[in-house]
Amino acid sequence: MPQKLAPQKVLDAVRGAPGNRVKVAVSDIDGVLRGKYLHKEKFFSAAQRAPDGGFGFCDVVFGWDMNDQCYDNTTLTGWHKGFPDAVARIDLGTFRQVPWDDGVPFFLGDFVAQRDGKEAPLSICPRSVLKNVLKRAEKLGVLPMCGIEFEWFNFLETPQSWADKGYVRPQTLTPGMFGYSLLRANQNRDFFKALMLEMGDFGVPIEGLHTETGPGVYEAAILFSEALEAADRAILFKTGAKEIGARFGIMPSFMAKWSAQYPGCSKAETR
Repeated sequence: MPQKLAPQKVLDAVRGAPGNRVKVAVSDIDGVLRGKYLHKEKFFSAAQRAPDGGFGFCDVVFGWDMNDQCYDNTTLTGWHKGFPDAVARIDLGTFRQVPWDDGVPFFLGDFVAQRDGKEAPLSICPRSVLKNVLKRAEKLGVLPMCGIEFEWFNFLETPQSWADKGYVRPQTLTPGMFGYSLLRANQNRDFFKALMLEMGDFGVPIEGLHTETGPGVYEAAILFSEALEAADRAILFKTGAKEIGARFGIMPSFMAKWSAQYPGCSKAETR
């Protein structure tokens, strides 16, 4: 389990970090990480407790899909409401630093609803939904522990090169099927190494990493933890793998099944 710092120590660490920016992120309705950079002064203002703390984040993230296409049947948000800013509260317990981004401080946030001077978790916020489920589990005397495993394809593409192809026939990192291959892992050892080491430094420890059956397919097992921490690690792993991969000209994809001729991807374990 991660060692949580006291809130004041977290704020002191941010204050002492180089630069003047902080990275914050939330989960959208599809479990995709959406975020922004805040100036440190803005961050310290946002890190205050209610009612003055928090930062604004457009609630359109609950009204569009992964291609930023707005749904036409939403009730919480939509064209009829003008897509206003919602309030997101920074969870100081999620403090990390991003090794591949100059060690910038990083935090996750939860959306909250404000009505009649009162505040409550926003019911559609994925992280808040999980927190509510865990509260119910706690009342039953249950503490869910989760281990997340990801299987995913890696392509020798950039977003632009794949767009130029019309999003078809991406070039896989390696050809053919070769699960548990040390040869294939060695061929891309710099990417392999960066995933293992930098993810660990990012607070997403990887227990095992190997090639899986499928062209350019990897599998990573993330160290098990309490369910909320496991969920945080999962969403951060997917984004982190893509950011690290871009450095090597590699584009990871976590689509469940991008091609009918190859095995599907992704799984999780709970106990």
